Amino acid sequence: MSLKYITTREGSQVIDSSKAILNGLGDDGGLYLPTEIPEVSLADISDLVDASYQDKAKFVLKKFLNDFTDEEIDYCVSNAYNSNTFTDANITPLHVLNHKSAVLELYHGPTSAFKDVALQILPYLLTTSAKKNNDNRTYVILVATSGDTGKAALEGFKDVPDTKIMVFYPNNGVSLVQKLQMITQLGENVKVVAVDGNFDDTQTGVKKLFGDLDLISDLETKNHTFSSANSINWGRLVPQIVYYFASYCDLVKDGKITLGDRINFTVPTGNFGNILAGYYAKRMGLPVNRLICAANANDVLKDFINTGIYNRQRHFYKTVSPSMDILISSNLERLLFILSGGDKALISSLMSSLKSTGEYRVSDELLAKVQSVFSANSADDLDTIETIKRVFIDFDYLIDTHTAVAYKVYEKYLESTGDNSFNVIVSTASPYKFSGAVAEAIIDNYSDFSELDLLEEIHRVSGVHIPKGLYRLEKRTVRFDESITKDNMESSLRDYLGL
Repeated sequence: MSLKYITTREGSQVIDSSKAILNGLGDDGGLYLPTEIPEVSLADISDLVDASYQDKAKFVLKKFLNDFTDEEIDYCVSNAYNSNTFTDANITPLHVLNHKSAVLELYHGPTSAFKDVALQILPYLLTTSAKKNNDNRTYVILVATSGDTGKAALEGFKDVPDTKIMVFYPNNGVSLVQKLQMITQLGENVKVVAVDGNFDDTQTGVKKLFGDLDLISDLETKNHTFSSANSINWGRLVPQIVYYFASYCDLVKDGKITLGDRINFTVPTGNFGNILAGYYAKRMGLPVNRLICAANANDVLKDFINTGIYNRQRHFYKTVSPSMDILISSNLERLLFILSGGDKALISSLMSSLKSTGEYRVSDELLAKVQSVFSANSADDLDTIETIKRVFIDFDYLIDTHTAVAYKVYEKYLESTGDNSFNVIVSTASPYKFSGAVAEAIIDNYSDFSELDLLEEIHRVSGVHIPKGLYRLEKRTVRFDESITKDNMESSLRDYLGL
């Protein structure tokens, strides 16, 4: 029997996974999720220990996307995860630091960020879903990005037939490397626009476009329709579940843990999608003890997990870990839906309150369920720079700013709890994507260099190779230099689509 999908809010739609991937966002503004979570046994995990990453991906995806045929899943996986797209044969390799901790490297794809793991496969999932549903429309992919999703989505969807992609990013809210990656993007079906404001402004603007009935009607006259490459799209989230299984299997295979041992994952978190994928893995049966949510100075998630109060009405900080500079964490909605037993009225009420007042509060009972799985803390910019430096000295290992936030938060967790479970730090980006802050940590005279020249200097000091996709970015032709206010996002989109 095919697993069905519903939304987190009060709509009554019940659909297959392929339709949920095509829609991206529910008509009621809610997020799609499966009506149940498939179970995996220890015997299943044992069978995966020696399997390739591709086979692990097929195993997990078939659990959730069971309206896809085996041949369709195989096609999507083989085209996404191969030596042409990822520089490491293991796709998401594990770097062991010591007998109790390791780093899960998710940045060996074409844009050097963890979003590649999902966004290399999403175009294949989307186009396969369209064929399954006899849908010949052109899909307009709308993306709001805090830095990494935008480039990864552009790279994944460039020149994919019957798609167009438009990415909005916060002006002055991404690193120079991230910006250059996006504004030099190749492809005939791509568009990139800077928005004056922060990520929450761009994300709110994109959600507004999804719900604009007049705009949707005008799209239909051109046989166009919207979908999303943000983690609000289930097709973005489900591939991320795979690397939690992969890292656990690697630890078993390497003898670092015994099958059945429960481990912790510390995840740098902004929009809550990455850590939510870990929660799904745990609910499926992966032996996970704690999911440790690591925030930067924009610590709205830390406060929520510790108090049950979600309040986005606070100062917004621009940090050296900009992909986490987020105050509205969309995927938290999915978690609250699951933990509340699928209470659509509650979720609709909470999200309405967040929109109208900037705040909501959950019950003590619901908070206890959150805290039974999640822990949370934060690290500021000073912590981040110091941690990069210390990890480089102690382990001869270079990490980016977001990974450093996670490492520092893990240290705080260990100190406060004494929990000695094996811990996997989820590393979301190459250190070269945030060269300014990384250089500040390991190079004494870093201020003598431009941000782009620092890539070469970091390589000289660390010996870590510069990813091909980041090399000589300044030499590439700028294709997109448009900057708009958040009120002009619709008109910019209409211009791009000729509406």
